[in-house]
Amino acid sequence: MMQRLSGWRHYLGAIWAIFRKDVLVFLSYPMNAVMRLIEPVMWITPVYFLSRAFAVDGRNIGLEAFSGTTDYMAFLILGSFISSFVSAVFWGMGYSLKNEMDAGVLESNWLAPVPVMVQLIGRSLYSLFITVLNGVSIGLIVWLLFGFEIVGPLIPALLIMLPLLIALYGFGFGLAGVVLVTNNANNVIDIVSNNITVLSGSQFPITVLPRPIMAISLALPLTYAYDAIRGILLGTSTLMPLTQEVWLLIGFMLISFSLGYAVFRRVERHCRTLGTLSQH
Repeated sequence: MMQRLSGWRHYLGAIWAIFRKDVLVFLSYPMNAVMRLIEPVMWITPVYFLSRAFAVDGRNIGLEAFSGTTDYMAFLILGSFISSFVSAVFWGMGYSLKNEMDAGVLESNWLAPVPVMVQLIGRSLYSLFITVLNGVSIGLIVWLLFGFEIVGPLIPALLIMLPLLIALYGFGFGLAGVVLVTNNANNVIDIVSNNITVLSGSQFPITVLPRPIMAISLALPLTYAYDAIRGILLGTSTLMPLTQEVWLLIGFMLISFSLGYAVFRRVERHCRTLGTLSQH
């Protein structure tokens, strides 16, 4: 029992060391932090004026017909906030492997007495931490500039984020395995991250999509995370009863984590056997 506790302390210490190192690197380039606030506001500003241009008497009646809310800014901000966590996990895991490949330290790092999974989690936790700070800051800035309203309770929405994050970690493990095989993190992560979030309804209700594409969206569990969180915080009309959507997310969490972990372990063993970890 004591050995097991000691092992967990060792892993937590490794995660903290990786997290602290990444934070120090981030703080060494303060303009990056500034641009992480400026760029999203620049992207959101034209969308705000576009939504105002299509409003009727100050109401986005088209959005209301499909989702049950007229507040497009709140709809968009929540979608962007959830999407930022998707990107944080995917880039935190997959791109960190590519950086280590390019630096030629991947093999030496994996020889350290710390499991590879612990190293990946440590790197993605930094991305999640920065994402939370960045998302809250951007939300506050957009609220001050353009205004939006959250009408539902925050705690239930945060609880739904828990199985979603665990599921994303599982998906991130599988994606990291793909990066090991292809040695092409940018294209793989861009294609997967952008397409999944768009098809899941990060920026619009999926009910506006053509039926064949909407069928793909309905098959993505991430769709129900966007839908459930918006249903709680904005009072939108959900695709399914909230209870069913939560159970679907829990099932997605179990399947995604188990499958993603298995895929990464298999790819890792394959790459170790062939000796291709250092290739880039």
